[in-house]
Formats: sequence, C-alpha cells, structure tokens
Amino acid sequence: MITLYSFSRVTSFAHGRTRDLRVLWALEEMGLPYEVRGLDHPAGELNTESYRAISPFEQIPAIDDDGVSVSESGAILLYLARKSGKLIPADVAGQDQVIRWCFAALNTIELPMTFLDVLAIAEKSKTPVQQLRENTLKLAHARLTNLARWMQGRAYVATDEFTVADILMAHVLSEIDDASLYEPYPHLREYRERCKSRPTWKKALQSYCARVEAA
Repeated sequence: MITLYSFSRVTSFAHGRTRDLRVLWALEEMGLPYEVRGLDHPAGELNTESYRAISPFEQIPAIDDDGVSVSESGAILLYLARKSGKLIPADVAGQDQVIRWCFAALNTIELPMTFLDVLAIAEKSKTPVQQLRENTLKLAHARLTNLARWMQGRAYVATDEFTVADILMAHVLSEIDDASLYEPYPHLREYRERCKSRPTWKKALQSYCARVEAA
C-alpha cells in the first residue's frame, strides 16, 4: 500500500496550491490504492528525524511504498507512472519525452513562476529588498543544512556510486561564487570538489572554455 504524506494543515496563502495535489491527482488517474497521512505544517510535524528519513528536505509530498521512500513531486510522479504503467509511454523514446517535460515544468517554467509569487507576497507585505534577500538566504541555508545532513557518511548523493544526480547537484552547488555560503558545510564543499576533481569534468570544462567566448 502506498502511503502519501500530505498536508493536514497549511498556511492560508498556500492552501489549495501545494505540491501534494500533483501526487493526489496522479494517484486518482492511475487508480492505485493509497492512504493519506496528514502532517500539520505550522505545528512543525515535518521537522522530525523520522520524516527526514523519508523526505530529506522536510517537504511535502513524499510517499512510502512498502519500504520504498520517494520525495520530490516530479520523482514521485515518475515512480508512480513506472509502477502503474499509466500516464507514461511504454517505449523508451516516449518515456524520454515525458522526463524531458517533467524537468521543463519543474525547472524552466516553475522557477520564474515561484519567483513572481515570492515578489507578489513581498510587495503585499511591503517587504524591503534587503529583507527579501535575507529571507532567501535563510531558505538557502535551510536547504543546505538538510543536504549536508543527508550527505553525512555518503560519498555521493543518490547511490554509493557517482551518477547523473551528482553531476546535477555538484553543478548547482557551483553556481554561486560566494564561498562564504558554504563555510558552515564542509561536507558539501568536499562533496562538490570530489565530483569536480573527476577527469571527465576537467576535460569538459577545458573544452568548453576553448570553444566558448566570454563576451
């Protein structure tokens, strides 16, 4: 039986818009049996060791499918599609197109939409730019703290071996030049440098720099 960790209570501005709705929608489309375990977000029920074992970033949604834990709404939907054989083509080429557009929805499209939402909330509450930056920095540190906790005792983020997840995570951790951001997280710095010490990264970067002009 699939257990879906969903909200039982959430702040009013997010009510009816939270990402667990994506999973609920998919489960209904697929006809998979499931039960919902509601968590009270304002009461801090997401911020526990037991829930972090399922959802490392203390976020909803997450699922437990007879011992298989998956978090991140996009990953959950792909897992459920593969499990049920529904809402995803049977052929590899078709699956690749679904994966492509999942990434597009969550990265290319959702990112500016979320930023606009944050700006709208800031404007409504008359939050100054400096306070907005401080709030964003606080969120970044919360995420990095969760990631650093997950990386304790791990060489790589997803499995015991280097995977494409490490390419993505190491590159994201390199996007901000402010080294002070990572000072509280020595394990993350070590992880990032471990990934970027691979000869394949050095070869890719050298080729890029020789080919791409900095205008």
